[in-house]
Amino acid sequence: MKTFEELFAELKSKAEKGDPNSGTVKELEKGVHFIGKKLNEEAGEVWIAAEYEGNERTAEEISQLLYHAQVMMLAKGISLEDVYKYL
Repeated sequence: MKTFEELFAELKSKAEKGDPNSGTVKELEKGVHFIGKKLNEEAGEVWIAAEYEGNERTAEEISQLLYHAQVMMLAKGISLEDVYKYL
């Protein structure tokens, strides 16, 4: 299990290394439009899971939504601190 901060550090490291086998790197290479579509897709899956699939599935879908949100943060050069100031 990892925290939000640990996930961000891991994804940032993968992005900096540019490993062509990394799903994160591949997503970043596809750009903001692709990442935005993934965010929309995952948000819908969170909603469906919450309505029909129970808490465990909902938590799994939320984790995927958070992942793609962090990928978008990296794509746009947004830090955790940039986001935290609005929480």
